[in-house]
Amino acid sequence: MPDDHGTNPSLETVSEPLWYPDEKTIEKTHIAAAIKDHDFDSYKRLYDWSVTQPEQFWTYVLDTLKIRFNNPPRRVLDLAKGATAAAWLVDARMNIAESCFGSAPGSCAIIEGGPDGASRELTYAELRTLANRVARGLLEHGIQQGEPVAIFMPMTAESVAVYLGIVLAGCTVISIADSFSSEEVRSRLQIGQAAAVFTVMSVRRADRHIPVYERVVNADGPVAIIVERHGTHLPGAPDEISDAGESQALRNGDLVWAELLSDNPSDLVAHVAPDAATNILFSSGTTGTPKAIVWDHTTPIKAAADGYFHHDIHEGEIVAWPTNLGWMMGPWLIYATLLNKGTIALYNGAPGDAAFGRFVQTAHVNMLGVVPSMVRLWRDSGYLDAIDWSAIRLFSSTGECSNPDDMRWLSEVAGGRPIIEYCGGTEIGGGYMTSTLVHPNLPAMFSSPALGSGVVILDEDGKAADIGEVFLVPPAMGLSRRLINRDHHKVYYADVPTHSDGRSLRRHGDQMQRLPAIPHVDEQSVNAASQTEAARYYRALGRADDTMNLGGVKVSTTEIERTVSDVPGIHEVAAVGIPPPAGGPARLVVFAAIAAESAVPAKELQRQMQQLVRTRLNPLFRIHEVVLMEQLPRTASNKIMRRTLRKTWQQECTE
Repeated sequence: MPDDHGTNPSLETVSEPLWYPDEKTIEKTHIAAAIKDHDFDSYKRLYDWSVTQPEQFWTYVLDTLKIRFNNPPRRVLDLAKGATAAAWLVDARMNIAESCFGSAPGSCAIIEGGPDGASRELTYAELRTLANRVARGLLEHGIQQGEPVAIFMPMTAESVAVYLGIVLAGCTVISIADSFSSEEVRSRLQIGQAAAVFTVMSVRRADRHIPVYERVVNADGPVAIIVERHGTHLPGAPDEISDAGESQALRNGDLVWAELLSDNPSDLVAHVAPDAATNILFSSGTTGTPKAIVWDHTTPIKAAADGYFHHDIHEGEIVAWPTNLGWMMGPWLIYATLLNKGTIALYNGAPGDAAFGRFVQTAHVNMLGVVPSMVRLWRDSGYLDAIDWSAIRLFSSTGECSNPDDMRWLSEVAGGRPIIEYCGGTEIGGGYMTSTLVHPNLPAMFSSPALGSGVVILDEDGKAADIGEVFLVPPAMGLSRRLINRDHHKVYYADVPTHSDGRSLRRHGDQMQRLPAIPHVDEQSVNAASQTEAARYYRALGRADDTMNLGGVKVSTTEIERTVSDVPGIHEVAAVGIPPPAGGPARLVVFAAIAAESAVPAKELQRQMQQLVRTRLNPLFRIHEVVLMEQLPRTASNKIMRRTLRKTWQQECTE
């Protein structure tokens, strides 16, 4: 609820819905099918069932997604040790990668293209054959089942096959973003104890070559397998993975791609326990050593369930999400698409240019994932002015808090399509808050917690509130169960308040606002599936540690950034609270990247921003300084590095 200072957004700031689901659209959704299957009368009944009867819900998910088992589970869920130590798929033997090949062998698994317009396709049969050759090649070269194998290369058809091959072999993927420096690569290889690493000689991005293999060498990495396209015997490969640097001598023991691939293409599947590790992923790591989060064979089921229910991926649909395997959305894209029998669309280039827009058009992408800052770039650049994205059925946005105006613009680019706001994390395997296709779509807002995900919002006193910190309510499939280099219980459960009914809660760290019922949305609901007892939408307020105290009032960086980004000429902004040397309220410093054609000085931008902050948020909030930058520093998952900005500003002020 808004307070006396007006620091929290009111209903007046809620945009009109950008999309309403009609009866025909709703009836075709997987959510509507689930409601019908269980004879529920509303989405709310379906959601409540998914969190109060988790074993029944996830049994339904397993059956619907046709998850394969060598030995089926004796029980889907065992809570004998409590919700925080839930055991999933008890006594089963499985390999989740095997379930990724349930589509017809001749159907398209991957469409891949690049800036030059060239493209190629891989069928499910071709992808399985290549993954089998990777799996057998690893074992033939002495990699043991259970050993970790890193992937440090771009998101390509080959890297998807490598990923699935490692899992089929019963090994564990170590995910490393292809943009990382040698030192970042070194730390991740060491934390994961990699036995080998798949990489490329170099990557070409525009006019720049990134020496990827050289970074592995400088990181003292383990045996490297150099993946080059000419070794895959796949037709029509776009020339994005450069052969530049191929003259560099390989270290003794390193292999080229053709040497690793087995000559035996027959199926290989290591059936293991459901809690066996499949992937080690890392938190952003903007400061200190990143958390090493373990995915097991149950985690991808959560990703696929979100893809099925909330992104409504149907068999044969084409799904694109510019990403890499160093960010959780890389593995998410693989599992959410293939377990739902869809087609992965991969672009080998920068998604911020016009060529990407043409790739999405020619590939006939049906579901496109975005990061909000990428949408702002498209909007400012005009790259999409002549693009036809009419094949897109829906968008999804994650990684940052969305700007409503940008999201409305994006929807209109494709002729008025809904945007699934999607918020979660690596340690969840997907999202806990999302939108649906059975509710009116409000820009930059969520319409529901994700099915199967219980959440509560607590204020600073640990009491239920409409605005505050989000806590998850276990059990939920996908929630991490261990960390490689941290105490898992201490990170997620220690000193966490309990639910009002006594249940354990799990720390996540996001701030969220639950809005009051919105009358103009309720009135437009057209189907029982979209009805709730009172339509309640949610708005992300950023991370709980991304808050500041201004004039004695707590405010999130997200609300400040949303407000000041409306100043003309602003490309992207980051609001940072700087603690003053002598104590007291934080100083608000705004870092801004401006459009190339803008020549507005920092002082004038500060004046305009201050006016917006004064009228929309709180007259007590003062912007201490506006710092202009060419671009804001970001992590490999495209998150703004506010801690880096804060540290840099403090150092410059003390010099």
